[in-house]
Amino acid sequence: MGGDVLAGLSVAMVLIPQSMAYADIAGLPPFVGLFAASFPLLIFALFASSPYLQTGPVAVTSLLTIGVLATQAETLSTDELVKQAALLAIIVGVIRFLLGVFRLGVVAYLLAEPVMIGFTSGAGLVILSSQLPKALGLTQQPDGVLPNYANPIFRTLWTFAHPGEWQFEAILLGVVTLALMLGGRRLHKLFPGVLFAVIFGVVYSKLTNYGGDVIGEIPEGLPPFSLSLPWGDIPGLLVGGTVVALVGFAEPASIARTFAGEDGESWSASQEFLSSGLANLAAGVFGAYPVGGSFSRSSVNRFAGAQTKWSGGVTGLVVLAFLPFAGVLEPLPDAVLGSIVVGAVYTLVKPRRLLSLWKRSKSQALLTYATLAITLITPPEVYYAVIIGIVIAFAHHMLLNFRLDVSQPNEGSLHLRPVGMLWFATNRALETKLDEALTGHPNATDVEIDLGDIPSIDSGIADAIGAGLAGHRDRTLVVRNPPAGSEALLNGLDLAIA
Repeated sequence: MGGDVLAGLSVAMVLIPQSMAYADIAGLPPFVGLFAASFPLLIFALFASSPYLQTGPVAVTSLLTIGVLATQAETLSTDELVKQAALLAIIVGVIRFLLGVFRLGVVAYLLAEPVMIGFTSGAGLVILSSQLPKALGLTQQPDGVLPNYANPIFRTLWTFAHPGEWQFEAILLGVVTLALMLGGRRLHKLFPGVLFAVIFGVVYSKLTNYGGDVIGEIPEGLPPFSLSLPWGDIPGLLVGGTVVALVGFAEPASIARTFAGEDGESWSASQEFLSSGLANLAAGVFGAYPVGGSFSRSSVNRFAGAQTKWSGGVTGLVVLAFLPFAGVLEPLPDAVLGSIVVGAVYTLVKPRRLLSLWKRSKSQALLTYATLAITLITPPEVYYAVIIGIVIAFAHHMLLNFRLDVSQPNEGSLHLRPVGMLWFATNRALETKLDEALTGHPNATDVEIDLGDIPSIDSGIADAIGAGLAGHRDRTLVVRNPPAGSEALLNGLDLAIA
């Protein structure tokens, strides 16, 4: 229990400032992020499958939220926009809850990995572009040069073209924030750089009467329970809510699978769908917005010694205890919030991985690049990029059939190379073809499985490989050229990796 308390406290020190920054990405008041970091975490802890996964406001879900709400954002008051976001959280919650209840966790594998790589990298660039002007002291361009909800990339290009508009104090605050966040990690993985950056920002703002934009009024007290929402707007939010429900689940699913594979434990996608659905329902009725799993906070949780899912409940309790005193953050400069986002999401952009995809599979690389390009073009409605990417991926799956190339350089050796697109619909074929190839070559004692054409592996593909090899453990089985990040899953199959 002591490990859970320490881990929960460690995550809370990151989550409190981070939640406000992510709410800003969603186009919502910062206090809505605090609401999303409280009761939803308590509900999630009651039903979660993974002992490490931390839920709450996250960057990609925040970007998807503003995309869904953007068409009405400029015509709604702040209160109306907050209610729309709460309604979106309920839609997301119902969809995830139903997927969990009906044991449809396999839907977590519907989103092809190339699509997700392209989308998350593009989303990272869009989020960075939305926050860089703020970190440089510009909340929006003067004289209405661009609309408030224009493509953030255009806004950043305008900002870089007008350095005379930058504010020295904002830049100073941004540099200190990033130094504390990134430099602190080198001192210790649990160094609360975000917390110290917020404290520095508040103190600086108070002592110097900072003239730039600050957070402003934060209502103190617990999140209000309310069912007074614009229920008639559900049809207009349904498509976007479905995308948020699926895409926002992809990251926590990947996190939980990875941790479970490293620990040699089981993990239930359906149970995680159910718990995340209930957490989002809580977010909706308590005036928040859609929540999801965070890789960085889950990693902090695990490193700090979390032993059970109750560490997330401790985090939620800490945030709830802080809410009556949240007004102390009102002087916090927006430049600090913008820099917190920059320091947290830059890792979403993975140029090396994008380049390595071309070497592995040109067709899947093109799918990734197409999704990335669409993500950069469509802001703020970035969820269209996911929809288009999925359509292209399915078309690609239909055109490029999976096969298993088999070669035997000598009687005692066998080389197997999966070619084509692997996804949940091909898992059974992969299992069968591996078993048939090995059964058809009984004298081959040294078996090499080359995954050089496969850009990524999820737990379903790993399970299919394990099942295909299950009856042939008396041979020497070696996996070559595994996709980056798949080692934990493959190690769980007790295979040699070369």
